[in-house]
Amino acid sequence: MKALWKGFYSYTVIGVANTLIHWQIFFVLTTAAQLSQAASNFAAFCVAASFSFYVNALYTFDARVSVLRYLLFVSFMGVLSFGVGLFADRWRIHGLVTVASFSLLSLFCGFFFSRFVVFREREA
Repeated sequence: MKALWKGFYSYTVIGVANTLIHWQIFFVLTTAAQLSQAASNFAAFCVAASFSFYVNALYTFDARVSVLRYLLFVSFMGVLSFGVGLFADRWRIHGLVTVASFSLLSLFCGFFFSRFVVFREREA
């Protein structure tokens, strides 16, 4: 069971910085630029993900950074971020609830997707 959660603490610490970046961009785009929550959440995620992907590759998963891995991560999590924003737009959910929900969802989904798909350890 311990191996399942290996790197989760480091991933969470980096996720706090990622969340601050994401939330700031989301609120600027929804309030100042008046974009939809779906577009704002997706754009904010893409910027924050660029930071966290690189830092997690180096410190959490000790893996090589590659364009293919980056695109795989951004594609999967980007669809999730857009979907959460689209749901929030459709049901007129407050932006704070949108980013908080996505942040919590992406913490767990992003960790397990990164650990077992994007940065999986190769058998020797």
